[in-house]
Amino acid sequence: MNFQHKNLLESGRWFEMNIFEQLANIGVEVGRAINWKNKGNQEYSRLAFERSLELLYFTIEDKKNRDKLGELCRLKEVLGDYFMGENQYKSSAENLNKYFYPFNYAARVISNNELLKSVKSAQKEYQENLVIKANSISDLLER
Repeated sequence: MNFQHKNLLESGRWFEMNIFEQLANIGVEVGRAINWKNKGNQEYSRLAFERSLELLYFTIEDKKNRDKLGELCRLKEVLGDYFMGENQYKSSAENLNKYFYPFNYAARVISNNELLKSVKSAQKEYQENLVIKANSISDLLER
């Protein structure tokens, strides 16, 4: 298998993501694989499936996810069965999408909260700098 997300691994960026972000990204690739499968393009579906597996392998290797190995390995098994096997688990595009949706939602909420914290922090820092500058100017004027 050719690695498509080598930069995520080499930069360590994948391991900076929380489990919600990792599974949301895997879900995007699974969604692409499903869409291409539904359109009858088996080659593109296979490529998207391989990208999802690659991200799933990275997630399995992430040390902070050790307590989730059972679910992650079962997910790998279910995806392989759906896309490359005989679908013994009777998975459907609908239930796979439903599995990944909460991770996408959680990643987005966490991301928005982090963005909000960053904005608030930047506002506070800006206001503190204004006070410092104002104090410096008033100090200069008094001299």
